[in-house]
Amino acid sequence: MTTKLPAMPYKRLGSSGLQVSQFSFGSWVTFGGAVDTGVAKEQLQAAAEAGVNFFDNAEGYAKGKSEQIMGEAIRELGWKRHEYVISTKFFWGIYDDVPNMHYTLNRKYLLQAIDGSLERLGLDFVDLVFCHRPDPHTPIEETVYAMSDIVESGKALYWGTSEWSADSIRAAWEIADKRNLRKPVMEQPEYNLLHRGRVEREYARLYEDVGLGLTTFSPLAGGILTGKYADGAPEGSRATITGHTHLADTAKQHADQVRQLADIAAELDVTTGQLATAWAASNPNVSTVILGASSVTQLNENLGALHALERLTPEVKARIEAIFTK
Repeated sequence: MTTKLPAMPYKRLGSSGLQVSQFSFGSWVTFGGAVDTGVAKEQLQAAAEAGVNFFDNAEGYAKGKSEQIMGEAIRELGWKRHEYVISTKFFWGIYDDVPNMHYTLNRKYLLQAIDGSLERLGLDFVDLVFCHRPDPHTPIEETVYAMSDIVESGKALYWGTSEWSADSIRAAWEIADKRNLRKPVMEQPEYNLLHRGRVEREYARLYEDVGLGLTTFSPLAGGILTGKYADGAPEGSRATITGHTHLADTAKQHADQVRQLADIAAELDVTTGQLATAWAASNPNVSTVILGASSVTQLNENLGALHALERLTPEVKARIEAIFTK
């Protein structure tokens, strides 16, 4: 397989005018764990050289350490603020002993959380801010007003949700529309060959009705779709990390499907993971697919999905569909 990557495509984030790279880079699990500022700097530079312009983060990743590392790396790289799109997300909080500051989307938490994230990132504003999970204990109206105020203040440019139900997204959008507030623009759901219902069915009406954009995560289903768990959890893999140990067992259930996917990938001269990632990106409603990596080598391999995307013909997609709809 050739090593030179194809040009990175860019897509609009839903109905907004913001253009994001079809593949983006996120810090979940890795930054503040296996990745320090030095490695993060190398990864960010490699991603940018491949055309990535969107970098995803969250307050809850490593309890703020991930934001700090990304901010330090960007400053050391000397990037100009107009050159990249950066996000953060709120819900989990980093102060577990304070009842109004974790597992919530109340106004107090949100308006203080944005200030903390900006301080850790070393920025005046983030481009995207997400409500990281729904909060059944706070009225959606309160959350919508707070998120709209964050955008109005200039501390974020667009706001959206992550893993919200279609009904809750529509309710938030309608509240904002009726009260002339800033509307949610994007949703960040899991999307891969093993997890499809929400993106393909539940949200189906929202793409046209409210112009919803998607920044999807986990295109490899935690590594299952690479085939690396075929013989159990390799030392140092995500499946050995607390909270992710279920991956090896889940992989056994889908081992035959992944082997068939690997056969197609071999025909196309790409890896199984690259083909699975390209499949997620090929959905026209997906604005960007967030890649994760613990090393520059792994990131470059994941970016090879650009090769797979070029080779993902309708016929190939139909073959993949036949495998994963059995």
